[in-house]
Amino acid sequence: MGDVAVGARSGHDGEEHRRHPEGAADPAARRAVASGSESETAEDGTVTEYNDGGDQGSGSTPEARKPRSFWKELPILIGIALVLALLIKTFLVQAFSIPSDSMQNTLQRGDRVLVDKLTPWFGSEPERGEVVVFHDPADWLAGEPAASPNALQTVLSWIGLMPSAEEKDLIKRVIGVGGDTVECKNTGPLLVNGKPLDEQSYVYAGNTPCSVDDQGGQFTVHVPKGFIWVMGDHRQNSRDSRYNQSDTNHGMVPVKEVVGRAIVKAWPINRWGTLPVPDTFDQQGINQQSSAAGALSVAPEGVALTAVVPVAVWRRRRAAKAAAGTGTPTTATGGR
Repeated sequence: MGDVAVGARSGHDGEEHRRHPEGAADPAARRAVASGSESETAEDGTVTEYNDGGDQGSGSTPEARKPRSFWKELPILIGIALVLALLIKTFLVQAFSIPSDSMQNTLQRGDRVLVDKLTPWFGSEPERGEVVVFHDPADWLAGEPAASPNALQTVLSWIGLMPSAEEKDLIKRVIGVGGDTVECKNTGPLLVNGKPLDEQSYVYAGNTPCSVDDQGGQFTVHVPKGFIWVMGDHRQNSRDSRYNQSDTNHGMVPVKEVVGRAIVKAWPINRWGTLPVPDTFDQQGINQQSSAAGALSVAPEGVALTAVVPVAVWRRRRAAKAAAGTGTPTTATGGR
């Protein structure tokens, strides 16, 4: 009876089990275990096998995909890198080289700075105390020698790793924004809306905040909306807003010409550091006169109208009284 129950799988009335001793391992089962197959035994003794190899028994083996050659992928990688560099240069950050000593000691000749070009896309405008890069607004660089880059420098400037020799850009510190009154008398201090600035932390050692000369070092200016007033940190060696007051913008820089704010000194590595706004530009009261000064640019018409109206009313009343006394009609005269 036992042979019949165990041999139910074969369907041959147990003869298969009579050929093999009871308890002996089935060679097929042994092969299945060796090959990692799984099996289940049903209550009636039926064994169901699960082969991990899928359809490997069909004899078809999928071929492994050959990796692409490095030299074939290299042009693709270079293309992606160039596109990313151009996008970063256009919308995010661009590197600029300092060509002069006008911003010493904050920036030295040959320093590389990274300029934030992203925030202006969201409507951000320059603020007092920031170091900004801007396009030459009105031939400030006239007479300066033009750079002659080699082929490598041209490529690097095109992708934003070096400044373009064709672009005439300057870098200065923002002193006044639209609505501000900026004033220099004698050697200083520099006044913004009547508040003296403490500039010891960034003005070149040995310089005075204001320059005593008759070429623009002594001034009082009102910055119109949409413009900024800029000065170099090396006050006695910077041709900035002070010395360009005879141009079409009266020394002001249009905000639309600002490329962005210099945020980091990136090279050389031993001069790495950020370019924060000095605390003196955050002093209390520096904004109080800004709105009043800004109103001056549009107020004269209103002031004139306010002054003219009472005079006109007084003259009309006087003319009416005179006409009533003489019996003359009050119709308009001098209609031509």
